[in-house]
Amino acid sequence: MSVPLSDLEADVASVNEVDEPKKGAIAGRSPTQLAMARLRHDKVSMVAFAVIVISILMAIASPILENMGILDPYTPHYDLVGGLGTLPNGPFGGIGWHHMLGVEPGIGRDVLSRVFLGVTFSLMISTAATIISVVFGMVFGIISGYAGGATDFWISRWMDLILAFPQLLMLLALSPVLKDRITSMGVPAGTATSAVYLIVVLGFFGWPYLARIVRGQVLTLRNREFVEAARSLGATRRRIWFRELLPNLWAPLLVYVSLTLPLFISAEAALSFLGVGLQAPTPSLGNILNDSVSYFDPDPTFFFVPGIVLVLIVLAFNMLGDGLRDALDPKSSR
Repeated sequence: MSVPLSDLEADVASVNEVDEPKKGAIAGRSPTQLAMARLRHDKVSMVAFAVIVISILMAIASPILENMGILDPYTPHYDLVGGLGTLPNGPFGGIGWHHMLGVEPGIGRDVLSRVFLGVTFSLMISTAATIISVVFGMVFGIISGYAGGATDFWISRWMDLILAFPQLLMLLALSPVLKDRITSMGVPAGTATSAVYLIVVLGFFGWPYLARIVRGQVLTLRNREFVEAARSLGATRRRIWFRELLPNLWAPLLVYVSLTLPLFISAEAALSFLGVGLQAPTPSLGNILNDSVSYFDPDPTFFFVPGIVLVLIVLAFNMLGDGLRDALDPKSSR
């Protein structure tokens, strides 16, 4: 008995209507989407993110504006300070239309230009040092946690040895030796040598913290089903490390980066303040603060401007790191 074609078409249409999702149905969301939704509802983290974006744009635009002649962090203006070694003319450190944050006492260099370029150097050095810490920390953490045995033992002892060094004391002690070695390798003396020194030393002393976190995560992941499946299919260790384990470590990595960047920004400022980081006339938030200490009473504006900028950037990164940690942890109490 043949079935009419119209009946068959009706049956197919009814099946398609059942298979197609109804409009307005609730769609499932991935863990990443849920985390981003929680982060967007955190107003403090969103304000911190806006401050970070402004700081990054400031750091990118500063060299461009300097080349265009809009920012001038090096030219002295002795006519604005009443002579060498004197305070700026006018109230609040000589603030005006041409110098919106005033000028330096004694020299008359534009404070706004120097703070802008100081943010550029601080973010550049801290970002490069963070990248070094992330690369070394991820690689050694994954290898140590997955391999176990003697490999895990010796990598862990190496991490303990680096963490046992007094970091600030070593940074101060190694400064002349390492800077001479860096210069002998062909790096131009001066700002370039100081920047490379800060990047290498901060990155070297920073990676064990991430490596310990990653090692603990890998210890819980190496016996999971997807790792066992990859191992049973003959996957190499390198593939398991970087194709199976690494994609599952992005959450602690994001939190580490957001909390380490402000740490390195503070460290760079502290070292420049102590005289082993970037040297004048190259602007840095640290050496600007160092120059402003002796003028705190007669010209407090010169001290507070770079200090407030440094505090805002570090605080913004810390607040965003806390927000990321809460957003990526579903069990955290909001």
